[in-house]
Amino acid sequence: MSEPRTTRSSKTASSTSKPASASASTSSKSTSKSKSKSSKTDGAKVHKLALKGSSKIVNEFFEYSINTILFQRGVYPAEDFTAVKKYGLTMMVTADDQVKAYIKKIMSQLKEWMYGGKITKLVVVITSKETGEHVERWQFDVQILGKNAKTRSSKTTTDQENSVPDGGEAVPEEKTETEIQAEIQSVFRQITASVTFLPMLDGNCTFNVLVYADADSDVPLEWGDSDAKEIKNGEKVQLRSFSSSNHRVDTLVSYSTSINMGFFKIGKKKTADVELSEKVGDAAQPVAPFTPSAPRWPGSLASHNGSSADLRRGSQIIDGAANFQDAKCDVMAQWLHSKQEEKIWTSGEPGEGVLIKKTKGAYAYCPAGLFEDGTGLYQAVSALNVRCAMTVNTQVLELFVSSRPDEHFIQIHRTLRLQVVPNIAALPHCQRHQSAAFISDTATLLVWEDEPTRLIERAEYIQDALMKMSWKSEPVEGEEAKGDGKKPFVQIEEYDEMTEEEAGMDEKPRETVLWQSIYEAATIAILIACIGFGWRWVAVQHIQDPKWIRLAFIIVVPAQLWLGLFFFQSLVNGLAQLFGPVGQLERNTKYYSGKAPRRLQRDTFGPLPHVTVQMPVYKEGLRAVIEPTVRSIKQAISTYELQGGTANIFINDDGMQLISEEEARARQEYYDENQIGWVARPKHNPKPADGEKMFIRRGKFKKASNMNYAMRLSVQVEEILATTPRHAQWTQHDENEAYKSAMQRLLDEREGEAWSEGNIRMGDYILIIDSDTRVPNDCFLEAVSEMEQSPQVAILQYASGVMNVTNSFFENGITFFTNLIYTNIRFSVANGDVAPFVGHNAILRWSALQNIGYECEDDGWEKWWSESTVSEDFDMALRLQAEGYIVRLGAYKNGGYEEGVSLTVYDELARWEKYAYGCNELIFHPFKDWIFRGPFTKLFRTFITSKMPIHSKLTILAYIGTYYAIGSSWILTLMNYVIIGLFNGHLDHYYLDSFKVYFSIVIIFTALGNVALAVLRYRIGESGLIRALFTNLKWVPLFTIFLGGVSMHVSQALVCHFFSIDMQWGATSKELEDISFWEAIGDVVKKFKYTFIFCITMTAGMICMAFVVPEDWQIRLITAVFPMGMVVSTHFLLPIVLNPQLMTFTW
Repeated sequence: MSEPRTTRSSKTASSTSKPASASASTSSKSTSKSKSKSSKTDGAKVHKLALKGSSKIVNEFFEYSINTILFQRGVYPAEDFTAVKKYGLTMMVTADDQVKAYIKKIMSQLKEWMYGGKITKLVVVITSKETGEHVERWQFDVQILGKNAKTRSSKTTTDQENSVPDGGEAVPEEKTETEIQAEIQSVFRQITASVTFLPMLDGNCTFNVLVYADADSDVPLEWGDSDAKEIKNGEKVQLRSFSSSNHRVDTLVSYSTSINMGFFKIGKKKTADVELSEKVGDAAQPVAPFTPSAPRWPGSLASHNGSSADLRRGSQIIDGAANFQDAKCDVMAQWLHSKQEEKIWTSGEPGEGVLIKKTKGAYAYCPAGLFEDGTGLYQAVSALNVRCAMTVNTQVLELFVSSRPDEHFIQIHRTLRLQVVPNIAALPHCQRHQSAAFISDTATLLVWEDEPTRLIERAEYIQDALMKMSWKSEPVEGEEAKGDGKKPFVQIEEYDEMTEEEAGMDEKPRETVLWQSIYEAATIAILIACIGFGWRWVAVQHIQDPKWIRLAFIIVVPAQLWLGLFFFQSLVNGLAQLFGPVGQLERNTKYYSGKAPRRLQRDTFGPLPHVTVQMPVYKEGLRAVIEPTVRSIKQAISTYELQGGTANIFINDDGMQLISEEEARARQEYYDENQIGWVARPKHNPKPADGEKMFIRRGKFKKASNMNYAMRLSVQVEEILATTPRHAQWTQHDENEAYKSAMQRLLDEREGEAWSEGNIRMGDYILIIDSDTRVPNDCFLEAVSEMEQSPQVAILQYASGVMNVTNSFFENGITFFTNLIYTNIRFSVANGDVAPFVGHNAILRWSALQNIGYECEDDGWEKWWSESTVSEDFDMALRLQAEGYIVRLGAYKNGGYEEGVSLTVYDELARWEKYAYGCNELIFHPFKDWIFRGPFTKLFRTFITSKMPIHSKLTILAYIGTYYAIGSSWILTLMNYVIIGLFNGHLDHYYLDSFKVYFSIVIIFTALGNVALAVLRYRIGESGLIRALFTNLKWVPLFTIFLGGVSMHVSQALVCHFFSIDMQWGATSKELEDISFWEAIGDVVKKFKYTFIFCITMTAGMICMAFVVPEDWQIRLITAVFPMGMVVSTHFLLPIVLNPQLMTFTW
């Protein structure tokens, strides 16, 4: 065995320890003399060819394994990773450009060695930066199945961690891709679940990647030797394996049992080194490429942000993992208890200590007698079902609590109050989202959290807040009050308090701004003038050449007025943004709130309204999508409960009965742990098989019917509760029991059709959000305050910011476009336009929704959201306004509400198709219904005759008209190509060719629009002028291609509705699926084949018309060729250059 070598690229000290034995001969002599040298060569070539496909699978597995380990073990913080879909799972991959490039470099070399059959083992080693000790070693042993030509020695290895079962050479087994993927899924689930038994990593860590290769492998010059980095006296856990047609990969993790358990040290940096190895003789010698410096902030506890449901599932997967999970929780409980004693937060009396959740109903606890001390603390915390909890008993707290024996809360801040429960037995019935409660009879404080690391921080915050509240010191005159510089644990915003007299009064009528009316009048004047100029040419030509057929142009005037309305609106609005007033953006008016309202106070107003957060979900990933959204909501609910309000989360889960049993169970456990009420309906089954029940999920877009189903279940529970007799001593406990009984009765009546659990009762107000939403920490009190002060408001729509999931150029472009839209919406509504309702990030008045409920003609059920249109939000807003309610835009949260945007060009195109389809079905019936029902829908007739301001109707009509303008552009351009190309000089002057139209669009939208937007953002203080202008202009190429290439897709949606052709849309993807370049090519060809056929055909036709046909028929005029060329090129380029999955060239 050769000694390890060191090179200038190695960042670790040379070690005299030899690598672990992995005995294999570097060459094997043939025992058969009948085989010639050429036959051996041919056999090797055939073997390499068979290995190639299998090697690609193993190579991809290694790449995702490295990323998964780095994420799960906290070598880099969670925010440096992005979620992608792979192997049917949500995988986390690094988003850091430097680390990403480095891993890519490594994988490139691995690919070469894998294809050559050179690799026997890959190892990922995590090393403590401070001590240099190797704390974890992830080992992946590679066995080539059925290899005869150039095989490793058949000698058994003495290293058990590298050994393979006896029984001779493994025989290749043909497997389907699905079978291989299922095995790989199991491995990754075990890696993810390993955090349940691996010790927490303390301090800064590095990672190293070791690759064991044959001695004859070509090693790049920049790579150097390293030792095997074994872990001394470590524990080993064998994980699952997977095999492909030619490879078997076994997984093993070994870890040090001597590392400290504790917290990451915030404020220190972490670097990551990567090393690889080659095989020299019979020993594996690590070799390392030059490693990048990659400072990072440490992550959170064990870098695991999942729920305890994740931990439980992991412990079920890994043999013996439950014991490690128990040990981990025990160690954490003891550590927190030592901190509790260190801070003198315990007196040693019964009913004091720390509890850490292992599984539901089972907790690690300290001190040892906590379970049987007779106080019931363990049982109460178990019923509360929190992740971790800790008691705090100090003399200060005892004085505060004991001096207020009859109060139900204690004020800890000018605006925050913390609940007081009479005794430990009452804890399960407290407001859990407050994350703390004073216990009156013991004069102690109990705090709980989702992360053990935050228990001490929350307890300290409450004690500090109490002291500041009780000892209010005023700053000396002329001096500013100085804070401690710390970020507050509960973030609240300063606001104007409402006096007692104001609390019972409605808001004074707000002013109606007329600027939008003026701008709309100017738009109509310019539009009519332009149409008039066209008719002037008709009159002039009629005098010179009398032909009454010219009067037929009057047929196109309505279409010209409608399609041209948005163009001239953009012209007027651009000028208004440049030169008009902008002060109204900071004021509160009838349809617009630029300033936060005066907040209600519980002391003067009484009990604050209850808020229900309604979130429809489908098949989104639990950990990558749903959990971060719920975490954001819980922070807002916690703040609201501390302010005196109450709230609940109501998830309408349309995917629960469609996903696998394991995933459904994980969702249910997560919902239960976070006190989330949920309803799930059956799959769409219009033609049931024998033994099945028919169930129809109505609507083209299923969101509306999903919410209707869940809300109907909630209303039916309320109807049952309304018939429940209540005695004089009725308590909250009695109400809870009655609710459970009503829910069970309702589910029994449905005979298993509906799944539901938790609190699904609707509050006074509904905050409707998407599954990929973030909300401000302090938002509920402002929302309910405004709604209470303005009873005429049915919907308070908040202007949203954008939450980015990836860093792709396409998502960034759509982010810019979304922000542009919201800026223009704010400007228009502040000018006096009616606020739009976009279907999420909005507060709805539940009583108003009940007033516009209707009985569905198809099934007879009461419903609130329209299932007959894909634009259910527009339909909802229109029906509410017809009843006299108004919709208002809230702009004072400065983008604190965040929404996700389309991650791929496919999703964005589907969104435009859905909107176009929805606009068409709002106005027109399908052609087949025109004879009996007329062309216009009842909804459109209601809209036209409603009391909505005329300028708002015109704005909405202009918006809808954009889809018809875009959808018809490719058809009109094709007509223009023929008309101008063949009949130029014979046309009336009334005709405006496409080239002039294109030039006008460039002037108004590209030039004026971008300059005006930049100036507006500068005038209202959002951005510097140069920066805003640069940001606007840099996205011009992207949107030139997108808006030019979307025409055929929009027209497809319009035609499908007119001709009653079925179109379906699923939920927008919230996670980016990681696929290779060739898979992306296949998707593009499959989804855009007809577009490509059109583009190729038109290109060939234009070439023929320019050079092949007789000269009299040739079309070479720039006014004919350029517009058509733009249509063809943008349609061809859109799915290619705007597709990050293609443009990243991931092979």
